[in-house]
Amino acid sequence: MTAQLIDGTAIAQKVRDEVKEKVAKRLAEGKSQPGLATVLVGERIDSATYVSMKQKACADLGMTSYHHPVPADITQEDLESLIRELNADPKVHGILVQLPLPSHLDEERVLQLISIEKDVDGFSPINIGRLAQKGREPLFVPCTPYGCIYLLKEAGVQISGANAVVLGRSNIVGMPAALLLIGENATVTVCHSRTKNLPEVVRQADIIIAAIGRAEMVRGDWVKPGAAIIDVGINGIPMLNEDGSPVISQKTGKPRQKLVGDVNFEEAKEVAGFITPVPGGVGPMTIAMLMANTLRAAEIQDAK
Repeated sequence: MTAQLIDGTAIAQKVRDEVKEKVAKRLAEGKSQPGLATVLVGERIDSATYVSMKQKACADLGMTSYHHPVPADITQEDLESLIRELNADPKVHGILVQLPLPSHLDEERVLQLISIEKDVDGFSPINIGRLAQKGREPLFVPCTPYGCIYLLKEAGVQISGANAVVLGRSNIVGMPAALLLIGENATVTVCHSRTKNLPEVVRQADIIIAAIGRAEMVRGDWVKPGAAIIDVGINGIPMLNEDGSPVISQKTGKPRQKLVGDVNFEEAKEVAGFITPVPGGVGPMTIAMLMANTLRAAEIQDAK
C-alpha cells in the first residue's frame, strides 16, 4: 500500500487564493488594507528568510507589510517600546515577532505585550490559555499547528475519535497541536525525550504529528497501517552517491544537503494511509495560515 500524498503546496495556495479574494473585496468596500508588522531582532539568516517570505506573501495577497529590523543587542525596554507603538498603530492589524529571540531578551514578556487582537502568531498566553480551555475559543491559533489540522481535514482524515500521537512538546508546534486535536475530539498522547517504548506508543496512532527536529527518526515499522502522518520537521542531511560517499557541490566544493522530515518518508509511505512530503507539506501552510490570521485580525478590528 502506498499512502495518499497530502499536497501542502496546493492546499496552501487554495487558502491564499481565498484570502486574496477577501482582501480585494474589503478594499472594494472601502475598508482598510490588512497590515502585518514583522519585527526581526538581529541578523539570523534563517529568521531573515522567514520574514522575507512573509513580506512577499503580504504583497502577493494585497496586504501591507511593515518591517522593523532591530539590532541583536536591542534592550528589553526598547523592544517593548516598539511593540507598544505597533499596538497603538491603527494601520497595523497583526504583529509578528520572529522567534527565537537573543538570550538576553525575555521572550515571554515580549509575547505578553502584543495586543491579543494583533497576536496573529497565536503565541499570546491568553490565546494559548483559551485554546486549552474547553468551551473557549482563541482569537488566533498558532499558524503551524493550525496548518497541520487544516491539512488533515482537507485530506478527509477522520479526527474525531482517533488516537493521535504528537511527537514533541514545544510551545510553537507540539503543545498547540495537541490542544487542537483534543478540541477536535481526538484522544491525544504527547511524546518527548522521556517517553518509554516510543515506537510502540507511535504504533497505536491513527494520526501522527511529528515535530521533534530529528531527521527521519520515525521509521516505517513505527507506523500503524493506514495512519495519517503530518511531518513538521525540516532537517538537512548529506546527499550520498551510490557508493555512500557524499555528493560534493561543484559550485561550493562542500557536501550537498537535502531536506528531510522527522519521518523516514520512503519507509512510512508504504505503510501509512496519508502522508505529507518534506518539503511541500506543512511548510507552505504556515505562511498561508498567517495570512488568514492577518485578515481575521483586520476583520476583528473593523468591528471595534
